[in-house]
Amino acid sequence: MRQTIHAFLKMIIISVLLCSFQTRAIEVAAERTDQYLPLLKGKRVGLVVNQSARVGDQHLLDYLTDNQVNVVRTFAPEHGFRGNKGAGVYIDDGKDVKTGVPIVSLYGTNKKPKPDQLADVDMLVFDIQDVGVRFYTYLSTLFLTMEAAQQGGISYLVLDRPNPNIAYVDGPVLDPRFRSFVGMLPVPVLHGMTLGELALMSVGEGWLRSPGRLDLTVIPVANYSAQDDYELPTAPSPNLPNQRAIYLYPSLCLFEATQVSVGRGSDFPFQVFGHDRVRLGKFAFSPRSIPGAAMHPKLKGKTVYGEDLRYSVQRGLSLDWLVQAHSAFEQQGKTLINSPRFFDKLAGTDVIRLALEQGLKAHQIESIWQQEVQAFKTRRLPYLLYARE
Repeated sequence: MRQTIHAFLKMIIISVLLCSFQTRAIEVAAERTDQYLPLLKGKRVGLVVNQSARVGDQHLLDYLTDNQVNVVRTFAPEHGFRGNKGAGVYIDDGKDVKTGVPIVSLYGTNKKPKPDQLADVDMLVFDIQDVGVRFYTYLSTLFLTMEAAQQGGISYLVLDRPNPNIAYVDGPVLDPRFRSFVGMLPVPVLHGMTLGELALMSVGEGWLRSPGRLDLTVIPVANYSAQDDYELPTAPSPNLPNQRAIYLYPSLCLFEATQVSVGRGSDFPFQVFGHDRVRLGKFAFSPRSIPGAAMHPKLKGKTVYGEDLRYSVQRGLSLDWLVQAHSAFEQQGKTLINSPRFFDKLAGTDVIRLALEQGLKAHQIESIWQQEVQAFKTRRLPYLLYARE
């Protein structure tokens, strides 16, 4: 009997250790240095990075310069090189204080590297943590820098990272009529892919518009599958400070084109929503100016009433809150969407806005794009690097 108990306990301990080992074993591409350092030796390297480009406790730029890689320039996306700029904030060029490497903003006068900015670059290296949502602009930065590399005959290397929303594929596929920086590729709102996989798909599907052939290499994440929950070690941007905000972001971002606040200028952005004149719930908050995150937040200084979603279990895409808010505004003779053009760009279509105007319920709207989502799942199959269910 005692031997049976000991054997049972031993089996439990081994199982726990194996689970712990598997969790620790997820290794982002930037940490798989033996896979990519040889590719950079003797090359003039440009980095497309922000604060999430980490090799352990070190920024990728610092790691590469310490290992005698010739980094000639870095390119910073929305939110800046250190990730401390608010959404939509104009970012100037500069220089990294520590290494002296020039920093070129891709969220200023140009969102795509100019030919002269790549004239002394042999390879572009992309390492930015994404959240798996089409309107999160790091995907657009990936696409535009790939186009620039293809046009300039420059090699392109993606150091892949997990997608915290990888289990979800949902939302309308982008209609080309609504193509913009918040939606550049014909993919659903939640595409369920990593940026490395989307880079492969962009090449394979011929989406790149620049002439020439792109020499693309993707270093995958080790020991990772779509069944793994991955909690981001670094906040990807100031207004997605935690995992709950990242899960709610696909459902709440459409409110950005409405009169409703999603908590910018609070301690819980993208975890609440509300309005001052149309009460959308009992939870009250007051947006304020927060340097580096929300200097001029919507409804600044107003007492806003709405919903506190910090304990919500919602993941994926839900239009329930949007439909409820639209109905509440309509009942008071007010208009929810105050920027229809921007709303359609975020949605990648005018279908959602028109369906709201017709009074359709959330599940009726969500059923509209299910067929095209299934077609997209089939189309993406050749480019998947990680196991799906």
